[in-house]
Amino acid sequence: MKYIVILGDGMADYPVPQLDNKTPLQYAKKPNMDYLARHGVLGLVKTIPDGLAPGSDVANLSVMGYDPLKYYTGRSPLEAISMGIDLGINDVAFRCNLVTLSEEDDYSEKSMIDYSSDEISTEEGAQLIEALNSQLRLQDINFYPGVSYRHCMVWRNAPHDYNLTPPHDISGKKIREYLPKGKDAGILLQLMQKSYEILKSHKVNVDRIKRGLRPANSIWLWGAGTKPSLSSFYEKYHIKGSVISAVDLVKGLGICMGLKTINVEGATGNINTNYKGKADAALNELKSGQDFVY
Repeated sequence: MKYIVILGDGMADYPVPQLDNKTPLQYAKKPNMDYLARHGVLGLVKTIPDGLAPGSDVANLSVMGYDPLKYYTGRSPLEAISMGIDLGINDVAFRCNLVTLSEEDDYSEKSMIDYSSDEISTEEGAQLIEALNSQLRLQDINFYPGVSYRHCMVWRNAPHDYNLTPPHDISGKKIREYLPKGKDAGILLQLMQKSYEILKSHKVNVDRIKRGLRPANSIWLWGAGTKPSLSSFYEKYHIKGSVISAVDLVKGLGICMGLKTINVEGATGNINTNYKGKADAALNELKSGQDFVY
């Protein structure tokens, strides 16, 4: 038996007035998906246990058959592991978005204009993270470049008392009520404030503004967590599997489960990705002896 799981993360979306109040998925022409829906078996699955915040991290754990209440330790450590970052038992990884904030002088009065900085390129993002690492890195705090706007910060032997908000949850809102909170949140807020002073005039952002693009003028720290301990997918199900995704979160899950992770040229983790390349890679994995592709 061969198994393929195609996970349309966030595909449901919301109704859009310009699409006759249909969701993008309802409006799209998708004859193959429609065929599967008519001739297959349909159902609903609750992937977010009560008490956990809805997100790709928790939901993908559930879909892969791992109880998030037992295994979930945060989003960022999964992304860090995918990026090859070695985490110690007392280290905390943070998701470090490059975001666009409005330009008020008082940092707390700024608004979240764009949590992805116009889907900044990976190359531009790496230059900005390098600048932050050279000026903000501390003995126990380091920044690591990722893909597009999605980067990572690791705090070695970190404290744990902070409450952080995902930037995509506050689009268009003033950030005052959503800044890091908690006894140990002060250093995180300082890093975010200092990042604005460094990034607002960086040559990458000066050039982006000239090209009519939004500047990545601040970092936003969220998704903190410690290294998870997941049992082997093979030991759990006795099948060999592979993961194909450009998203560090999903790749990190695969690595922690002992699955083979496949990189596809042109895969980006957003709507402009190499869909055919991913499909071809999935078929190649199954032909090469794998039982399962996610």
